[in-house]
Amino acid sequence: MKLQNYNRRKFTSHLLGGVFTMGLSPNLFAHNPSILKEEIDWYNVKDIGVEGKGWTNTKRYFDRLPSKAEGVVRDPVWNLSRHSAGMCMRFVTDSSNIYVRYKLHLETLEMSHMPATGVSGIDLYADNGEGIDRWVSVIQPDKQLMDTSIAKDLAPGSRRYTMYLPLYNGVDNMEVGVTKDESFRPLTPRKEKPILFYGTSIMHGACASRPGLAFPAILGRRLRRPTINLGFSGNGVMEPEVSDLLAEQDPCVFVIDCLPNMNETTVSKRTIPFVKRLRESHDNTPILLVEDRSFTNTLFFPSIKIHHRKSRTALKKAYAELIDSGVRNLFYLDGDHLLGDDGEGATDGSHPNDLGMMRYADAYEPVLRTILKQY
Repeated sequence: MKLQNYNRRKFTSHLLGGVFTMGLSPNLFAHNPSILKEEIDWYNVKDIGVEGKGWTNTKRYFDRLPSKAEGVVRDPVWNLSRHSAGMCMRFVTDSSNIYVRYKLHLETLEMSHMPATGVSGIDLYADNGEGIDRWVSVIQPDKQLMDTSIAKDLAPGSRRYTMYLPLYNGVDNMEVGVTKDESFRPLTPRKEKPILFYGTSIMHGACASRPGLAFPAILGRRLRRPTINLGFSGNGVMEPEVSDLLAEQDPCVFVIDCLPNMNETTVSKRTIPFVKRLRESHDNTPILLVEDRSFTNTLFFPSIKIHHRKSRTALKKAYAELIDSGVRNLFYLDGDHLLGDDGEGATDGSHPNDLGMMRYADAYEPVLRTILKQY
């Protein structure tokens, strides 16, 4: 199917009284009667393509690691890679109403410290006419099969939209709908080299209230770059199997932010081999090493302060040794102020709330801008 034919090619389903995309069973979704009052043209996201997906040969379309990684990476990493964190799709429409129907992979829609909107929601942004993406609306999921409007009675005009997929759930199938016969132009994933983020639950998106508020997504909008989110909650520990997979990618920057899941010993043991493995296949691609954030309640817990100091000392030492050994284009970001200094940037002391995610992005942005200007 050629993308330019989306406006003309419709696939009719008498059951829906509208259209249905090719290859999906009419029984796949639990339809919302309220949105069927209006005829809708539906478009399969798999046909359009998503940004933030590093490999095409995945077991499920919306997986983050290739199918060959199963049984190679540890099971927790593999299971977390089935989440759609960091993926987004883009399109242009003048429809005043936009709809989404999607099937979530997991029954669990939320966590005790993170709402369903962030864990399992779809987040919509739009170009404000000045080239800046502004938030429009978010799906508030209450079941695995969602079939609903994401925005109705929008201001007139054709504009570019970006939809961010769930952070801590997977997606089996997804369609975007607009009012019948209104224009819809899918935008294929951008060809620029992405920023590749590898890290922990914070990178993964905990505890953003919406997918678009995970800090890699914020940075993608600010820097106008595609991003790949390879955050693995509790499991970003610089493993050689993961470095081999990252080496297969061709980003503009590798960001390595794993200290929240590591300690002095693992940092000392793994940082140098991990970076050198990337350098074997990417002799000039910038690599940014990032310290762990300071817990927002560190002031009251001496053991946390000691942990931060030890792991950061180990990372600084590894960084210095790498530089001394001739590794080029290696950069470093301190962690002291990633969550700010007022203690209000985290949900539980560790994981950023929305304010914390903005502060993370604020800390990262100048460093990444400097790197991108140089390379």
